[in-house]
Parts: sequence; structure tokens; C-alpha cells
Amino acid sequence: IRPLFPKDFRNDVCVVATVLSVEQDNSPEVCAMIGTSIAISISDIPFGGPTAAVKVGYVNDQIVINPTAEQRKNSRLDLTVAGTKEKVTMIEAGADEIPNDTMLAAIKKGHEEIKRLCDFIQSIKDEVGKPKFEYTSFSTDKDVFAEVSANFKDRMYKDVQALDKEVRDKNIEKITEEIQNYFVEKYGEEETENKAADIAGSIHDLEKQCVREMILKEHKRPDGRKIDEIRPLSCEVGVLPRVHGSAIFTRGQTQVLSIVTIGTKSDEQTLDGLDEETSKRYIHQYNFPSYSVGEARPSRGPGRREVGHGALAERALVPVIPGEDEFPYTIRVVSEVLSSNGSTSQASICGSTLALMDAGVPIKKPVAGISTGLVTSAENPNEYVMLTDIQGIEDFFGDMDFKVGGTKDGITAIQVDIKNDGLTYDIIKQAFERTKIARDYILDEIMLKQIAEPRKELSKYAPKIITTTINVDKIKDVIGPGGKMINKIIDETGVKIDIEEDGRVFIYTDDAEQGNKALKMIED
Repeated sequence: IRPLFPKDFRNDVCVVATVLSVEQDNSPEVCAMIGTSIAISISDIPFGGPTAAVKVGYVNDQIVINPTAEQRKNSRLDLTVAGTKEKVTMIEAGADEIPNDTMLAAIKKGHEEIKRLCDFIQSIKDEVGKPKFEYTSFSTDKDVFAEVSANFKDRMYKDVQALDKEVRDKNIEKITEEIQNYFVEKYGEEETENKAADIAGSIHDLEKQCVREMILKEHKRPDGRKIDEIRPLSCEVGVLPRVHGSAIFTRGQTQVLSIVTIGTKSDEQTLDGLDEETSKRYIHQYNFPSYSVGEARPSRGPGRREVGHGALAERALVPVIPGEDEFPYTIRVVSEVLSSNGSTSQASICGSTLALMDAGVPIKKPVAGISTGLVTSAENPNEYVMLTDIQGIEDFFGDMDFKVGGTKDGITAIQVDIKNDGLTYDIIKQAFERTKIARDYILDEIMLKQIAEPRKELSKYAPKIITTTINVDKIKDVIGPGGKMINKIIDETGVKIDIEEDGRVFIYTDDAEQGNKALKMIED
């Protein structure tokens, strides 16, 4: 929804989508997205819609639109795609190593359905829609911008090309101060104060124009890289001696530390949401402390950004996590952003893969993540430049942040932030191709040279699990009246015990001898 409001429109818009009832065959978030589009389309709020959304699955090698709950159980793809009649405006996906061409076909098929939904919404708008209201434009004063540009553009063009983010920030601070002084000297303090918002807007717009022009016309990037060049990469595993698994992954000035903790079956996270998922045994958390971007503010609870980035990293890694039969542990990964200059969520995917391998989790395949950016021409929408591995300034002033995680064999997660009016199929196809090349390079040349496969042994600090299966009728005997028997075993051996309804017994211990003693007591 967000990119389709006019750029100079600053009024607050609040849409409340309340779920009143849920039938699992029909996704409440898709209903909410379509409902939101209808509400804004028929209102007097200026909006570049209508827009609509669908879920897309991939069941038995067939692309399925809005799969039922039964179909979702066997689907290798959970894709949400939104768009207008002309373009795709949002993609979010979790997938089981889906190839690029299949993913593109799924997006195209989803978009065909979106076009029909947009026609449906347009018919409602034609019947009951209100005329759009006239709003106060918050675009920067053209005369102020022209003056700033005429006197400072050459200098700004040079200043934004500092290789280091801190140097570039200092350059912008300095030129901002000089522009302020220029206006004070020319117009006096009172007039400068009256124009303060327009001067600040002009400085921002000029910096944006210089960055975009440099990329679009010269194919030059602020830090001097080629358009398909990845920032310097490095990684290290086993950096924290006491934890179960850890790794640092660094890409340019972005650095993420991922830490793995292995827990027991009872450590699973219980979920109480709108869908049918009741628990999860792979939990990924992403933290973004203020010091990572040089800000002095206290840490609060996780915001929308932290939750979203953690969910993206989790979605990217879930397909390669071993099944419970092979690895009966709960796994928690925490990604701590130590330093941020763009693509921290993708660094979290890479760092977490390394940390899982360091912990001895037998993941099926290593996963890497990379993002691509986009700068399009205002005069000609078909003229654009795509950037591999965008840093902060390219994300901030660019038109998209197209994040893709996956193995060498296919995509496991996608999340796209779009700031223009949408993406064409050609742009999406090129983004898939670029991210595939970059992922393969990161895996082969950086990650797998540090650790080629998961460690054969778990950390000595991780709980050891001994499993057995008993007759379901005997569960009550092992537990005993009021839990007397199971508590006696726990007290005597110091182990933790989980018993499932199907007779599977999990014994967790740090001491193999005590674990085997508990196993014998249960079997007796």
C-alpha cells in the first residue's frame, strides 16, 4: 500500500484491519490487504491504486493460487504477492529451494489474479467512490532547491562519493552548515528561519539527486564499486568460547554476530496466532542496538523492523533445519547487529548458517542472503540500473531493496521493499539472476572456506539427548502417581525428561553416565 501514496502527501493515514473470524482455507492477511485497498480506493484519500494481493503455493509441481490449508501442508512455496494492474508492488516468500524460473512463474500467475481483483475493486470505486480531496503538497520549494542546486551541486556530487560512511556523513554535515550560512548571509537570519524546512528538504533532495544521477548516468556508486560488485567479505566461526555455536559475518561496514543455543523439546516456543501453527522448534531473533548506527538511545522492545528482519532470516533457514527425528532439539539463533551500513538481515542469514554449522546442527545445505537495489530514471521508467549488495545510502535513496536468501539449488526466502510504483517482470527476473550469482560466490569463496560442513560433535556445553520409545500403555507407569516415579528418576540422575503422547521419551543430560542410568530406570 505505502509506495502508492503521492510522494508529496504527508497526511497521516490509519487503516485498521480487524480479524473477526478465520477460516483456515482463506488467509486473513490477504483479506486484510484487499479490504484495505478497497477502503482507501473508495475514500477521498489520494492513492495510486487499486492494488490487490494473493497467496501462491507450489503443490505437486503445480502453481496454486490461494492454496487451502490441506494444500499448504504439501506446498514447497508460501508466496504472498501484491500489485496494481500494471506492476508488482510487494513480494514476500518462504520456499523450499525453489528455482528462479519457477518463482518468477509463480509471481506472474499471482499477478494475473491480482489484475482481476483490481478490476473488481475498480468497479466498486466507480459505483461508490468519493472524489479525492485536495491536499497541501509538502514538496520542497522549487526556487529554494534551484538556488541550492546552482551553488552547491558540484560540491555535493563530490562529497557523496566518500568511500567511508562516517566520512560521507561528516561531509554532508559540513555542506549543510555552509548552505545554512550562505542563506543567512544572503537573506538574513529571520528569512532563513522561515525557509528552514525548504532548505533542509533541498539539501536532502540534492543529495538524493546526486546519488541517483551518479548511479544512473555514470554507473558509479558512492563507495566506488562496480554495479555488480559485492563489498569486502569476511567471516569467522567459534568466536564465543562458552556458547553452543557462534559466528561473525562481515560485509563492508555491516557486521553481524549470530549465536546458536540448543535446547530441549520443552524449550519449543508455543504459538497462539491466527493460523494452525501451534509451536516452533527453530526460533530466530534479530537485535538492532542503537550503537550499530552510532546513535545514543536506550534499547526498547523490538520494533516492526526487528520483528520483520528476524522473521525473514528464520524463513530463509527453516527449509534446511533437520527434522525432529534426526535432530530432536529446539534451536534458537540470536543475530546481534554490531555495525550497520545496509543489508543486516542478509548478513544475519549468512552468519546464522555459519553459527549453526559451528554448533554441530546437521543443516541440509548452507544458506546465504544478498540484496539488490534499483535506481530508475524519472523521465524513462524503462531506463534503470540494478545494484548488487546495496549499502545504507543506496537503500535510502534507491527504489527497492530486493532481499533473497537461498542455497546453491534454490530460493528459501524473499522480502522486497519497494519505493516506486512497482516492478516489471524483467526487473524481478534480473534481481533473481543477480542474487543467485552473488549467493554462489558468498557460499563458495567465503563461507564454506571458513567451515565446509557442520561439526560432527555438539558443543560440550549443549545438552545431550538419549531417546527411546515405550509402549503408550506404560507412560502412566513411568510418570507414576502424581509424578512420583518420574521425579524420583530426575532427582537421582539430574536429567530432564520429556515424554510424548506417542510413547517417545527424550532424556536430556550433560553427563552421559547419568543419562544411561535414567534410560535404564525408565526401561526397568
